[in-house]
Amino acid sequence: MAGLLVVFFPLLLLAFLLFMERVEEPLRRGVTDTQVEAFLDTASREDVDNVFRYGVRRSLERWRNRRRRLPKLAALVGRQREH
Repeated sequence: MAGLLVVFFPLLLLAFLLFMERVEEPLRRGVTDTQVEAFLDTASREDVDNVFRYGVRRSLERWRNRRRRLPKLAALVGRQREH
């Protein structure tokens, strides 16, 4: 039993460290002025409310995710209209 612990503990620790690296990477990147300007130019009322609730970084993340999904949704809707 101790032998398994000696073998698997370093592997589990390494996997955890790699996971945490992935989690921390977006937190290290700062928000640029152009990103804030683009956000404010296209933000809805809900987006602006999110800034006050969650802060700038979280609000920009939600906004980016929504903007990434828009082209995919538009393509999906276009396919449905063709049929």
